[in-house]
Amino acid sequence: MTGVAVSFELGALDPDGAESACCACGAAAVTFADARDDPVLEPLPGEVRLWPATRLTALFPEASDPQLVAGVVAAALGLPLAALTAQVLPERVWEREWLRDFHAMRFGERLWVCPRHEQVADPDAVVVRLDPGLAFGTGTHPSTALCLGYLDAHLERGARVIDYGCGSGVLALASAKLGAAEVHCFDIDPQALTATRENALENAVAGVVRVHERAADLPGGVDLLLANILCAPLCALAGAFAALLRPGGEAVLAGLMRHEVSDVTGAYAACFDVTGCGERGDWACLRARRR
Repeated sequence: MTGVAVSFELGALDPDGAESACCACGAAAVTFADARDDPVLEPLPGEVRLWPATRLTALFPEASDPQLVAGVVAAALGLPLAALTAQVLPERVWEREWLRDFHAMRFGERLWVCPRHEQVADPDAVVVRLDPGLAFGTGTHPSTALCLGYLDAHLERGARVIDYGCGSGVLALASAKLGAAEVHCFDIDPQALTATRENALENAVAGVVRVHERAADLPGGVDLLLANILCAPLCALAGAFAALLRPGGEAVLAGLMRHEVSDVTGAYAACFDVTGCGERGDWACLRARRR
């Protein structure tokens, strides 16, 4: 399918109003992107935060004349035509474009996360099949990679595991493939629970990976708890995690920055012995042993 993409800097325009105007002109999709290089830190629940300089791009899949489309959009927004750029998009299977940049990745000695369009030649490899989807987690993020490396090196066969904040389920799938007896998953995002169920079926581990709608349904006395979330919830959940782990069990805590290590370590000091478990760039991972 060909089409036309029209883009412009949002400036003082209302984001919702600009999006609605583009859709009224026939846009099938509207995206917002950083027009410079300004970071947007973790938003509050329900908050949608844009960059100080934001560029809007609208896709018109049925159009073929970029100047005509740009003129219609400019008129609808009250912008000069020169403020917009428009181009014809080449005909591609857009749903599969992301595959060009996602390839098999190894974590530790045996564990691989591999998209469905690739194969891993190593006959001894433990392979998790996973394509990017709606839920977070394919192993490309440093915190996920640190957790996967831990599992490859330390997970004992027959372990009972909790993946708290499961995202795509990649850590749960890896645990199951590496020999965990049961893996219990929870996430506050319903899409994550759906993705984990589907990915468990795709990897033939649905009998091991169990998805829970409520944190209260997670079992206690487990051997390992994986929490690749953020610093604030990690600190707030220290007591809950202590109640879920057996004495001597371990929690792998990730999703925190290196400067947040002391905060998380302090939050777990009452019930856990905490040690470092690795760093990648600005990201850190901790290993907390339940006393």
